[in-house]
Amino acid sequence: MADERETLLVEGVPYTIYPTSAVQGAERLPYSLRILLENILRTVDDRELRDAYVARLLKAGLAGEQGGEIEYMPARVLLQDFTGVPVFVDLAAMREAAQRLGADPARINPRIPLDLVIDHSVIADVAGCPEALERNMEMEFARNGERYRFLKWAQDSFENVRIVPPGSGICHQINVERFATCAMTREEADGSTVAYFDTVVGTDSHTTTANGIGVLSWGVGGIEAEAACLGQPITTLVPRVIGVHLTGELADGVSAMDVALRFAKMLRAKGVVGAFVECFGEGVRSLSATQRACVANMTPEYGCTCTLFPVDEKTIEYLRLTGRSEHQVALAEAFARAQGMWLDDAQRVYSEVIELDLSTVEPTLAGPSRPHDGFALTHAGRRFNEICDERGLDRDAIASVEFDGESYELTHGAIAIAAVTSCTTATDPAMMAACGLIARHARERGLVAKPWVKRVMAPGSHATQLMLERAGLADSLAELGFSTCGFGCMSCIGNSGPVWPQMHDVAGQIELTSVLSGNRNFEGRISPDVAQNYLCAPALVIAYSLVGTLDFDFDNEPLGTDASGNSVYLRDIWPSDAEVQRVLDAYVTCELFEEGGRGLYEGTEAWKSLKVESSALFAWDEGSTYVRRAPYFDGMDEHVPGFAPVENARVLVNVRDFITTDHISPAGSIAPDSPAARYLAERGIEPAMFNTYGSRRGNHEVMARGGFGNIKLNNLLADGRSGGWTRNFLDGAIEPIFDASCAYEKAGVPLVVLAGKMYGSGSSRDWAAKAPLLLGVRAVIAESFERIHRSNLVGMGILPLQFEDGQSVESLGLDGTESYSIEPIDFGEGEPCMPNPRVVRVSASQQDGSTKEFHAIVRVDTPTEDAYMAHGGILQYVLRQLAAHPA
Repeated sequence: MADERETLLVEGVPYTIYPTSAVQGAERLPYSLRILLENILRTVDDRELRDAYVARLLKAGLAGEQGGEIEYMPARVLLQDFTGVPVFVDLAAMREAAQRLGADPARINPRIPLDLVIDHSVIADVAGCPEALERNMEMEFARNGERYRFLKWAQDSFENVRIVPPGSGICHQINVERFATCAMTREEADGSTVAYFDTVVGTDSHTTTANGIGVLSWGVGGIEAEAACLGQPITTLVPRVIGVHLTGELADGVSAMDVALRFAKMLRAKGVVGAFVECFGEGVRSLSATQRACVANMTPEYGCTCTLFPVDEKTIEYLRLTGRSEHQVALAEAFARAQGMWLDDAQRVYSEVIELDLSTVEPTLAGPSRPHDGFALTHAGRRFNEICDERGLDRDAIASVEFDGESYELTHGAIAIAAVTSCTTATDPAMMAACGLIARHARERGLVAKPWVKRVMAPGSHATQLMLERAGLADSLAELGFSTCGFGCMSCIGNSGPVWPQMHDVAGQIELTSVLSGNRNFEGRISPDVAQNYLCAPALVIAYSLVGTLDFDFDNEPLGTDASGNSVYLRDIWPSDAEVQRVLDAYVTCELFEEGGRGLYEGTEAWKSLKVESSALFAWDEGSTYVRRAPYFDGMDEHVPGFAPVENARVLVNVRDFITTDHISPAGSIAPDSPAARYLAERGIEPAMFNTYGSRRGNHEVMARGGFGNIKLNNLLADGRSGGWTRNFLDGAIEPIFDASCAYEKAGVPLVVLAGKMYGSGSSRDWAAKAPLLLGVRAVIAESFERIHRSNLVGMGILPLQFEDGQSVESLGLDGTESYSIEPIDFGEGEPCMPNPRVVRVSASQQDGSTKEFHAIVRVDTPTEDAYMAHGGILQYVLRQLAAHPA
């Protein structure tokens, strides 16, 4: 195997690169595998191991198959605050544990750049008025000041960390506008400068957004991100790569959101879980860099690891527009061309090629609870009525509400929330300009939003807000009630705040709906009062706010009448692409992004006033209800414990298909009658200050009590009661899951979870693995797992077992009342893993004394994961490695 380095001259400056062209056959690899190849050549020091990894990658890549294990070292880590707080809590706890084990606690630092953007804590408590932004920010700091002080301590006490304070935007948009470079550099000890691919892992599953500008990026669990930032490579299998061949171009009025929803439906149906997807072909050139980013953002909704776009002139234009230096831009282009990342017509090997003619994409909605359930806008009214019939709703149901002294009779489909939210769509200026233009046109024709609709506007960055203001579109949006109410991720994660009180009161009489321009619409996620949630482009969010219901036919029904009494239809106010482009040409400039990003790390006066002092060890406050020392290292020593046998375990939760991380560990509001609320009330916290589960992720006591606490969870052991309930088989009572787990722990009974397909779908959420661990869950037996969540389970030492093909809880005649024993597994012995996994015998002892036995696949997929299971988790593994090598 060649061991060559080359010099790349960029504007007379020499850079050392590890050329993929030195490896025979690399020219036929997909773009994404070229990035992994460069990573191996540069980061794996052991020559024999490096050659083995290269050979595995080439063998799989040139055959279009999944391959063997390789190691991958990302260039940087991206966090948002919900997942970032527990990362730093764990790192602070690791420092204490390192000191106990005789290591220097100051060695616990990120080894690669780590960026955290505080974007998930703002809630749209106030909306629809000019003072919404200021008031929501005030409440955000009142609720989260303790967390923010901890993060500010982390910023001052850990090396290689940058934190973006609240009120700046969302991590994905800031990442593509500010952090991403396409090519990174590092100074070597010999004085040379190495150039390498900009690659990212993040604790938000939508880290994939940066794939749109040629930055290989995907979401990982918080524990996996911690290990990466501590210098541990990510162990992965060479993925199969599916190519999407794009042809044609979008029709007038079709948005990037429509393309993203088409991808979600098309690729979910195809089945791409665990694969890489990348786009190629002439159709790529017709999409802007930010349109590509919107498509890439939607990646988790169809289950693959990433959706990569190669670099081309539009990528370079975007880097220049958003403020990278001319030399950085030149380096990005030269490096992409040198390493085979430039968009061209070369023939690459793909596992499969999917064709998509962009001209066939049309305006789309997706819902009522899954992003891949898309349908054309022209069919929206009919499809909504079909959904109502499928749910067996009484079509004659009517609810009366009163607003401003006027009474309204509402039916199923009444929209309670219309949110222009930040994740999928705000990255693309064209969609936000169209959103503002449709608002302007609506106001010019005298149209107003329906009063029962709560309207939320959450731009993804200050640059987006500046564009709307300078184009005179922010005023039109505000006149319709879409005043900016925060810079952050809001409605997508359930932070829309309460619906209007009148709508809350009728939520049990009719099925309320929401429309939002985000990427997540899972059941119970957006609001506990809203039964159906639909994704669509921002301009459509505005349009739906004007009619106030999903039961509407935009082709044939008018939105209202103008001052002359003429009917106004959607087609009358829908902006043309040419009109949108005029806004972009006039206002989306380098100066706009420069001003929008000014003072990014400084924060507001409220942030600046938080007083902290840096220190090697954090001074834990035992009275804190936000930040508490993580318990994962309690009692830990240098000894590797191995995986303890699972014998006579009871089932804590028995669920079916598509259980999301929201079901397992909700991020939304804390219900007043929940175990978590009881814990907070016992500590003197008033209900108004309970905040959300997401904001309290730094407190394991709250998060354990929230485990499986989503109000929409259907645990088949709870006798039809939805939410966080289960049967305690010690006494037969139906009780809160947390209370039952405490009883099982006291009795020394281990626990398991039974599940159907795609267990752990949705956002990457480490607490969806941590909470079950703290509840006593030792194993999850499912038909299949979402990629990130399976990794998270392993990272916390929970055993993921998969039913063999064709088997399930139902097919085996199980119902969760059994006691389960799992054949002992000797982890840490270097046993073969994927693609030839181990199989273990599981025994299910039934109440009548009989026993059913079946085999399950051990989804511990790599030798490194095998070591994690032996150590009890990834954090324990990393800490023991550091303690064993204290220098």
